[in-house]
Amino acid sequence: MNSRYPSIELLAKRAKQRMPGFAYDYLTGGCFSEMNLARNTQEIREVQLQPYYLRDFQGADQTTTLFGKTYNAPFGIAPVGLQGLMWPRACEILAQAAVDHNVPFCLSTVSTASIETIAEITDGNFWFQLYHPAEDELRNKLLQRAADAGCQTLVILADTPSFGYRPKEIRNGLSIPPRMTLRNIMQMLWHPRWCMEQLIAGAPAFQTMKPYIPKGMKMKHLGLFMAKTFSGRLTEDKIKPIRDIWKGNLVVKGIVNEEDAEKAIALGVDGLIASNHGGRQLDAGQSTIKPMAELAKRFKGQVTLMMDSGIRSGSDVAASIAMGAEFTFVGRAAMFGVCAMGKQGGDQSLAILKRQLQQVMEQIGCEKVEDLPKHLIAVED
Repeated sequence: MNSRYPSIELLAKRAKQRMPGFAYDYLTGGCFSEMNLARNTQEIREVQLQPYYLRDFQGADQTTTLFGKTYNAPFGIAPVGLQGLMWPRACEILAQAAVDHNVPFCLSTVSTASIETIAEITDGNFWFQLYHPAEDELRNKLLQRAADAGCQTLVILADTPSFGYRPKEIRNGLSIPPRMTLRNIMQMLWHPRWCMEQLIAGAPAFQTMKPYIPKGMKMKHLGLFMAKTFSGRLTEDKIKPIRDIWKGNLVVKGIVNEEDAEKAIALGVDGLIASNHGGRQLDAGQSTIKPMAELAKRFKGQVTLMMDSGIRSGSDVAASIAMGAEFTFVGRAAMFGVCAMGKQGGDQSLAILKRQLQQVMEQIGCEKVEDLPKHLIAVED
């Protein structure tokens, strides 16, 4: 681990120095006034853990079994769109880091590496997040490609029924359709390393979607094409055929209430991820830690429960699991590493999180990840 950047916060500061402003805003921004973006991390950090110092302690073990596969830590890399815009080849760098640390990597439909590229890097040990296409034919093609590539876990999104209103992205021209402004061009010129890496890697593109995008399409029309191609609202009628087609693990991401959880479980899904899309969709919504706790009370044991959004440290991972999550995912925390340190950054972020989690478990006397809920200090409402 590079001792110059021993925390995700320090990586974020370094990333801001190395990235054009519009790319940093895309990575860090939320919707509206970014209240829920802040709540996510703040309320995770209100969780308190009880240490036991005089008990016999044989050491802490982070290994976690998820869908029959054992990972070296109870967190994976969350799907992030347009990773290559923020730092060239970021998607590939993080996929390799996930392999090296033996944690799951989830590829977004709208990321900048293809299903096949990530399958090659991970030897087929990756997850795929599907933005639901408006047409069944495209849905089936994407599912078949993921299955052919060896993907065993499919994630479908519930928390993006509409495009988030994100003022920073609108100002920067990253709305749909996108536009390049003089302001953005000047920001790029002020960051020559980013520009050089982009020239080497090539312009970022939706590589998984590339076979379905008409050749020669300009950026304005590309944005309109993508907007028309995907149907954001997930319904029971959309989940049913996917469950019939997909033979692997099926996970619904963005579940934050019992009604939706009951419907998803009844349809035969294998896992739920409590998520609010990193605070990028609903400013007036809850943070993810509170619905996670309620879902765990009702559904733990019926379905695998996971959580993302707001997790920025190993302590946050521990708190989330103590509140009922069986596994967690990090998005921005991993991206900060790549944007700060390039090829070494994915390894840096994951090493930080693992070392921090190890220290927390050793400090409180917790030998196994699944025992973290036993260390939760109940807080009065």
